[in-house]
Amino acid sequence: MRSRMALGDFLVSYLNRAGVEHIFGLPGDLVLGLFHRFGRDRGLEIVTLSHEPAVGFMADGYARSTRRLGVVCVTYGAGGHNVVNAVAGAYAEKVPLLVVSGGPGEAEQKVAGVHHQVKDVESQCRILSEVTCTARILRHPELVAREVHETVGRIVAEHRPGYLEIHRDMVDVPIAVPREIVEWDGRFPQPGSDRRKLAEAVAETRERLARAKRPLLIGGVELYRDRAETSFRRLAEALGAPVVTTVLAKGVFPMDHPLHMGIHVGPFSAPAIEKRVRGADLVLALGTQLTDINLGAARPQVSRERSVWAVEGRVNVSFHQYTDVGLRDFVSTLARQKLPRLREKVAHHDNLRRRAGGAASPRRPLSINDLLVEVNRFLEARKGWHVVAESGDMLFGGLEVRQRGPGTYFAQGYYASMGFAVPAAMGAQIGTGLRPLVLCGDGAFQMTGPEISHAPRLGLSPVVLLVNNGGWGIFRPVSPRQDLLEIPDWPYAEMAQGWGGVGITAESAAELRDALRAADAVKGFVLIECRVAPDDLSPISRRYIRASARKSGRTRP
Repeated sequence: MRSRMALGDFLVSYLNRAGVEHIFGLPGDLVLGLFHRFGRDRGLEIVTLSHEPAVGFMADGYARSTRRLGVVCVTYGAGGHNVVNAVAGAYAEKVPLLVVSGGPGEAEQKVAGVHHQVKDVESQCRILSEVTCTARILRHPELVAREVHETVGRIVAEHRPGYLEIHRDMVDVPIAVPREIVEWDGRFPQPGSDRRKLAEAVAETRERLARAKRPLLIGGVELYRDRAETSFRRLAEALGAPVVTTVLAKGVFPMDHPLHMGIHVGPFSAPAIEKRVRGADLVLALGTQLTDINLGAARPQVSRERSVWAVEGRVNVSFHQYTDVGLRDFVSTLARQKLPRLREKVAHHDNLRRRAGGAASPRRPLSINDLLVEVNRFLEARKGWHVVAESGDMLFGGLEVRQRGPGTYFAQGYYASMGFAVPAAMGAQIGTGLRPLVLCGDGAFQMTGPEISHAPRLGLSPVVLLVNNGGWGIFRPVSPRQDLLEIPDWPYAEMAQGWGGVGITAESAAELRDALRAADAVKGFVLIECRVAPDDLSPISRRYIRASARKSGRTRP
């Protein structure tokens, strides 16, 4: 990095300094100059797919799994607008993405309307400003370096996407780079806690724990974002208290840990989990966001007077609130205290039904329940797999999956956009090298699933369990027009073969078990088409839909 250099060269140098190794994007005429700058051999690898929505999801999966900055580069108009939905999902779920777009040069703007333009030249920036923490068009050479630095700083601090638009006549313009940026070490300072407030919050929490007879911990997704999950595990082990996690935070606590009870989804939790949460005399909800999915579309089951809730820079101990206390500081400091030790025996619970002896009959048709049982059996004997669940029935079905570390589990559990899982899993494998297992319905697969055809070229090996129930299955129990939920029955396994992978069809639990074993031995990508009945659903989906039908006064068809 130099004190004066071309804008395009500065951006490459800056991203290198920030630790960026991959750029996810698609070329276009209004971004070609910048795209080729990224593509030079300068430590940045450009990863392309076939469509911008998948590019955005891939960068999201990369950023989630690595906890590093994901970078998207798209062209102006048709490219930038295509990626809006993926960026919106990253904003809703607090994923740090930098979105860089090209744009028309100043001279061509003055002559006539520019192709890809919508309302006016700045329309795209205004649209992206709605789904990012900051959005700027870089126009002034003397300000560009600081604007880039401020934008990336906000992305990192807020865990939200940010947007930079660089018009094509600006790429080669020389800019001034301030000395503090030339000498920057690539790190961003993390906000600290008010030490007095932190000490009081910890002391009061410790006092409450000393009086508690049946405490319980709820782990939330902010633990992962703030890199506090290790301190959370130490806290749980120091207390010996049972741990549940939320939908958004599945995997933030080791699923095979002896203190892990399972996933809390409000009234749709396994009965033993719901009973234990309701019976706790003190609940430490750490990093837990209050969303309808996390709460099971119900009111919180934990009253404020018997809870400690820490999230987003504050700690509430019952009705006392401590602001300016970071989650990571609070959990790590609390874990170092002398705490009472419980001797409660903890068992893991889910909603699955298991056959005696675990025998898989070759004649018994495959069900979603049996599919999840087989996935758990497969993962029990293997470490180091990512599991990525698609929205729809697999978002709920995936909550029953239990895996062993060091792999992670993730889904777009709040924004819940279909089409997320396959490209996100590919991005996660690029970032971590760990092999992903994808749980995906046929409807979502038809959106972005064909992007898996890029896997051989990129050296990726996801295993996709494609649940083929012939349509939008999760809506069948509540839709009066079943014909509107039908989709074409693609020859999925054959298509996988044509794309350079391995395709297998499974119609029973026994066939799925064999297919998973075979997939484990394959070096490339594998698609296992799991054929299930059109009206079959995962156990939590069934309960969720029945409750929704009761609320709306409708009965299930």
